[in-house]
Amino acid sequence: MGHRSISLLAACLVLVAAAGNARVSPEDLKKQVADSERAFAATMKARDFDGFTRFLADEAIFMSGEGALRGKRAVSQAWRKYYDKPEAPFSWEPEEVEVLESGTLAYSGGPVYDQKGRKIGRFNSIWRLEAPGRWKVVFDRGSDFCDCKK
Repeated sequence: MGHRSISLLAACLVLVAAAGNARVSPEDLKKQVADSERAFAATMKARDFDGFTRFLADEAIFMSGEGALRGKRAVSQAWRKYYDKPEAPFSWEPEEVEVLESGTLAYSGGPVYDQKGRKIGRFNSIWRLEAPGRWKVVFDRGSDFCDCKK
């Protein structure tokens, strides 16, 4: 191998190493998570159950009622009923997104609406970065909405 080939190979390796160490800005990470949450919510509107399941981490836990649904399979089985009818029973959208400094875990939360657009609850989700730009839900908990003004 000639000097020119070795120099070219070394330059390529330096560029690859630099690209691997490039950090995504916190704002870009927040946007990735918000976009992932919006795409996740869009599966409900589109009646795309398979799309919904693609956003679930294998070890996802959804807190629902008094117990927890543990694992992608259990969550999928429990949520199937929300995708069976022609119209979505509810919708949601992110209002808040925060990402750890490490860029590996994120929180998203926001309102849940009924079919008529009335706020009926709130969701809180924890997302994990599983591949560059690819976030999956690991924890989710919904709560009822309280219009507590008295």
